[in-house]
Amino acid sequence: MKRALPILGLVVVAGIAGWAGLKFGERYNPMGWPPEQEAPRGLEVAREGDLAPPITLPDLHGEPRALSDWLGRPVLVNFWASWCGPCIEEMPLLDGFAQEQGAEGVQVIGIALDNQADVEAFLADLPVRYTILMDQPGPADSSVQLGNSRGVLPYSVLLDAEGRVLREKLGVFTRRELADWARLVE
Repeated sequence: MKRALPILGLVVVAGIAGWAGLKFGERYNPMGWPPEQEAPRGLEVAREGDLAPPITLPDLHGEPRALSDWLGRPVLVNFWASWCGPCIEEMPLLDGFAQEQGAEGVQVIGIALDNQADVEAFLADLPVRYTILMDQPGPADSSVQLGNSRGVLPYSVLLDAEGRVLREKLGVFTRRELADWARLVE
């Protein structure tokens, strides 16, 4: 019995460590979707190299805006929500990047997967100078249409000047990654 106790202790510790690794090593998935969800049947989903599907969403004033409105220059589309900590961390970096790009560089569009009141309250505290569009999260939202099959935020997509998907990213950008994306479309 004295020999079995240390072995049992090691088994319990290993079990706890394994559970913790699975639990805390998972990707940040605030919407709680399955790891790889299937898009609803008939939903057009763009992958790298594809043209973005026709997406029209309201801006903060309720005016419909189509992604095609930004054709002619590359566009970084960033999906976020007011309750998403990593999104909040990333937004000042994206705002600075958008300003650095000027009139000829990459345009930045934020798409909030959130409700209007929370977004407006959030932006009153942390304003950004790029365009914000609104969408409701779900298995057929605009992020899914642009390849976000995991429901993870933040999620970003780089479109070329013709609206073709060049890159996708789950998670927060670094300054270097943004610079790399800008160089892709120079």
